[in-house]
Amino acid sequence: MRMASNRFGIDPALVEAVIQVESGFDPNAISTKGATGLMQLMAGTANQYQVKDRHNPRENINAGVGHLRKLMDRFNGDIPLVIAAYNAGASTVEKYQGIPPYPETKRYVTKVMNFRSKYRRLRYGAE
Repeated sequence: MRMASNRFGIDPALVEAVIQVESGFDPNAISTKGATGLMQLMAGTANQYQVKDRHNPRENINAGVGHLRKLMDRFNGDIPLVIAAYNAGASTVEKYQGIPPYPETKRYVTKVMNFRSKYRRLRYGAE
C-alpha cells in the first residue's frame, strides 16, 4: 500500500481509508454491483490499469491508487471530490459540479474523510 502511495504521490492515509470503507481490508470482497477486491475495482476500471486478477492485493491496490491519482489530477487535488468520484464516477461529480446529492455517496465521502483523519493521526502523526 505504501509503495503504491509513494509511486503515485497519494496520501497513504487516504488509500487506507478507501480500502477500509470499500472492503474492510478483505481482498476477496465482492459488491452486489460486481466491484472486487480491496479497493473494490469495477471490471472497466481494472481493465484500464491492466489488472489480471482483481483479488490480487498488489494489482488491486496499484490500480486503485493509480485511479485515485487520475481523479486527483482531474479534480485539482480536492479530496472530497476525488472520494465522491471514486464512488459515483467522475462524470457524475462533474455533472453536479460537486458531491452528487446521492445519500450513499454523501455517506461514503464522510466515512472516508473520517477514516483518513483517524489514520493520519494514529499512523502518520498528522492531522
